[in-house]
This record gives sequence, C-alpha cells and structure tokens, in this order.
Amino acid sequence: MKTGKIAVKVGCCGFSVARPKYFGALPVVEIQQTFYEPPRPSTAKRWREDAPQDFEFTLKAWQLITHEPSSPTYRRLRTPLSDKEKGEAGSFRWTDLTRRAWQVTLEVARALNADKVLFQCPASFRPIPKNRDRLSNFFNAIEREGIACIWEPRGDWQPDEIADLCQRLGLVHCVDPFQGESVTDGLRYYRLHGIGGYRHEYTEKELRWLSRHCADKGAAYILFNNVSMFQDAFRFQKLLAASGNEGPHAA
Repeated sequence: MKTGKIAVKVGCCGFSVARPKYFGALPVVEIQQTFYEPPRPSTAKRWREDAPQDFEFTLKAWQLITHEPSSPTYRRLRTPLSDKEKGEAGSFRWTDLTRRAWQVTLEVARALNADKVLFQCPASFRPIPKNRDRLSNFFNAIEREGIACIWEPRGDWQPDEIADLCQRLGLVHCVDPFQGESVTDGLRYYRLHGIGGYRHEYTEKELRWLSRHCADKGAAYILFNNVSMFQDAFRFQKLLAASGNEGPHAA
C-alpha cells in the first residue's frame, strides 16, 4: 500500500498462519526457514507458484554465514558439520563453507523471485576490527547481482559505524523502529521484535506512532516478529488503509 510519497509493505517474519490465509491478507513474508536450513530450490519454487503473482518473498541468509556453531540456533541445523567446517562457519568468515552457504541462499532467493536477503547478526558479533574485516571481505566477495543485502546488527554497534560500513559495502540497514532509526537512505527495512520482548502485542497507540514514523522516508517494509505478529500486521495494514492510503493487496 502507499502512504503519501512512500510505498509500505506490511508482513511477518515467517508464516504464522496457514499460507492460503496469509496470502489473502498480507503482501510480503520474510522466510525464516532459510536461516535454520534452507529448503530445496524446488520447494521454494512451489511456494512461489502457490502465492499470488504480486506477493513478495524476502528471506534470511543461512546461519552458517552469520552465527557461530556455538549458537543454540544450530540445534535446528540438519546438515552435520565436520570439525573443520565448524571452524569455517559464522561471523562472516569467507571460507569454502560460507561461500557454499551463500550460494544455497542465493539459489533459494532466485527460486522465490526474491531480491532482498536479510543478514541478522547475533549480539555476540561485536564491533571489533576482526569482525569489521570479515564483514568487508564477505560482502566484497559474494555474487549479489540484483539482490539487496540487508544487515541487522545487534549489540553495541554505533550508528556512525553502521552507516560507514553500509555505504562502503552497499548494504541496507535493518532496525526495529521502536529501538532506533535506519542510518541508510532509500529503502527502509524494519523488523519489529516486540517492545520489551517477543510476547509483546502492539497497542493501537503504538501502531499509530509507527504509521507516522514511516511517513516520507522512502519505500518501507514493516515486518512483525512478535507473538501476535499476524494480528498486529493485519491491524497495522487496516490502519493504513483506513487513512485513505489503500494500496495493492490491502485488506
């Protein structure tokens, strides 16, 4: 949907309801399965075929790229790693393993016709020289023609440092708008993790603030990632539509 000068797409981080219901209600979803263990490209292609033509997929990059093997998220990894591969995984190391992990992520993105990939970092990926170098080496090395690489740093990264890295490496800064502001121009990619935590349900007042916050800032993706994500996304989309700014796929 469009609000004044901007196009806003509202969705969830993952299918929190059955896909047919989701497709009928919201215009975009961020696939989470690709973070834990990417599906086969044929499976992703089937999702694309089942979705409305104007529906959009974004996706998270495989955790082998961003997270260390000590992360509890690796419990959902079905592909066993050798000791050598464990030493090559995570923190944006540029290794044979992370190169393959990116290639698998990219193949799924192509099958989904997705042109936005999120790289979510754990808070343990701190702003130290080693990590800055790894981030630079990785993004300077990967093939990404036609793909917007979206970076969600967490922890104590400072806005000026994020802005510098995003500018040098061609990245889009992802942030929770209730926690901070994007430091890159153009596309806004917001992930809402719940005020105070995942179990938060957004109030009408908070959604109205969010609507005002999005105004006149360029194209925006608003992706809810809280316990009531589908309901909150649906309510937020209705709020935008009620203001007279109804756009494609609005409820």
